[in-house]
Amino acid sequence: MPGTPVSRDLDLSIVIPCHNEEEGLADLEQQLGPVLETLRATRRVELVLVDDGSSDATWERMQQLADGLVLTGPVVLRRHERNQGLGAALRTGFLAATGQIVVTTDSDATYRFSEIPLLLERLQSGIDVVTASPYHPAGGVDGVPAYRLVLSRGSSLIYRWLVGGRLHTYTALFRAYRREVIRTVNFKADGFLAVAEVLVNAILAGYRVAEYPTVLHSRVAGASKAKLARTIAAHVRFQLTVLRQRMTVGAVKVSGTPA
Repeated sequence: MPGTPVSRDLDLSIVIPCHNEEEGLADLEQQLGPVLETLRATRRVELVLVDDGSSDATWERMQQLADGLVLTGPVVLRRHERNQGLGAALRTGFLAATGQIVVTTDSDATYRFSEIPLLLERLQSGIDVVTASPYHPAGGVDGVPAYRLVLSRGSSLIYRWLVGGRLHTYTALFRAYRREVIRTVNFKADGFLAVAEVLVNAILAGYRVAEYPTVLHSRVAGASKAKLARTIAAHVRFQLTVLRQRMTVGAVKVSGTPA
């Protein structure tokens, strides 16, 4: 029935991509451990950590973290020998994940791990993806650099216009997916664009998306890995691709030929 929460006994995978997060991972067990215990009271939960070619001690920290958390449930580690980008790390994490529900989140606590259960509550019957939305009227931002907001909020406004949806945020990694979505929706980007690309492609494929209004926080530790100019250029190229596709579909429909 519409409005019915997703079954609490469905297996869950939490995928966390990491690149040069040695400092941030030091506190991850303390922050994430209690959340895993809560979730594991009602379902099987696996943690999937992907080291995307870090040049610091991220891999060693991940191994230590796995040793500390493995007694409460499975921890899966994956490693790229060289840095390939956030999108590539997500694909690796998706391939490793076995849960019927897959949550993706940042390692830097910009979205609080304690909100994962609230995110999952939004995954109602008939909803395929739930995405965090700081740009929703009920959401907000806290201490985030202005340049990040210009890029993220501006891109989200363009995607909202392109796909004709009601979503306010397209750039948040903090999401919950049904397994069918990550199994069937392709995304090509290796970098930060992948976060928006997979959501836009899911919408265009007919999957239903709900927002979880929340607060985007500044990083607790470390520095952002985003390359501003490169990320802007990638978004613009993808947006033009989506626009051409939408215009082609519209032209086909106008001509009377089924799209």
